[in-house]
Amino acid sequence: MTVEQLISFARGAPSLDIVDIDGLKAAAARAFDADPAGITGYGTSVGYPPLRKWIAEKHGVEVDQVLVTNGSLQADAFLFQHLLRPGDEVVVERPTYDRTLLNLQRMGTKVHAVTIQPDGIDIDELANLLGSGLRPKLAHIIPNFQNPAGVTLSLEKRRALLELAAEYDFTIFEDDPYADIRFRGEPLPSMLALDDGNRVVHASSFTKTVCPGLRVGYLVGPADLIADIAKQATNLYISPGMVAQAIVHQFCVSGDIDRSIRTVCTALGERAAALAAALRAHIPGVRFTEPNGGYFLWIELPEDVHVDRVVPAAAERGVAVVKGSDFLPEGGEHSLRLAYSAVTVDQIDEGVRRLAEAIEAVRG
Repeated sequence: MTVEQLISFARGAPSLDIVDIDGLKAAAARAFDADPAGITGYGTSVGYPPLRKWIAEKHGVEVDQVLVTNGSLQADAFLFQHLLRPGDEVVVERPTYDRTLLNLQRMGTKVHAVTIQPDGIDIDELANLLGSGLRPKLAHIIPNFQNPAGVTLSLEKRRALLELAAEYDFTIFEDDPYADIRFRGEPLPSMLALDDGNRVVHASSFTKTVCPGLRVGYLVGPADLIADIAKQATNLYISPGMVAQAIVHQFCVSGDIDRSIRTVCTALGERAAALAAALRAHIPGVRFTEPNGGYFLWIELPEDVHVDRVVPAAAERGVAVVKGSDFLPEGGEHSLRLAYSAVTVDQIDEGVRRLAEAIEAVRG
């Protein structure tokens, strides 16, 4: 492997070898055979009805609580546009998904970032902020294998967060595209499932379990909220992509999605373990929490290492990484997010070796 061959830890997307191409081709053929009229017309703003029903059954909710969208980022955008106005206070995790942070900042909301711990958001820090007068309209939480930190919100903290939402009257936005990509441990109930007070709006996506190119995500929430957002969707695009959603539906009802999830989990579990081992071997002083699932690992480098210098030095050596500062309103100068989803095991050790060389070259 030469330096000219880029090794990218930058993009949270599956490598082609773990995408079920044959299964998707077969699902596409079945979709056109089963419902040619339904998938070639405009459809409805709430999404392809059979997929909407499948999602409702997966989450144990009524069909009118589901809106299927063009990817989960559009689900985020619909919810933000519906609930938030400039000046509204919003809680996010520190660090959090960079696109969510950017969208909230562009809307003019007041973003309050609350520290993430190995078991999720610091509930005591959030409670202190609320007790001191913070009144958020929304708390954005990525509960499973968080992007970018890779950590999972504990069951105790899920319940505590719901209690705070009820006490201080805010909505929890449970942004949960990674829940099924678990390679260790037992799954935890979603906050949507634990909620008995219509405090949670849940979003997810088929990007990580099927493939990114189909662009199918969804929202689950109170029926009246979903109906209001559906009106926005009608005005924006009449309907989302029926063909893509019908392919996903066929992929799901056939059971292909279960096989796909097993394939992805096995591959990513191996890659995450290889990345953790390589970091321990090659980068002295690095700190991280090894994830139990998902696509990402967050590293904290020593204080004399600034990522503004590391990133270009790594690029010179054929390695792409993302600065931690991209995921924070402020700070992150000594942090990196590493995505292991698109790199094979045999690339990981070499990539970390190159990153270690870049770090040593700019240290001090």
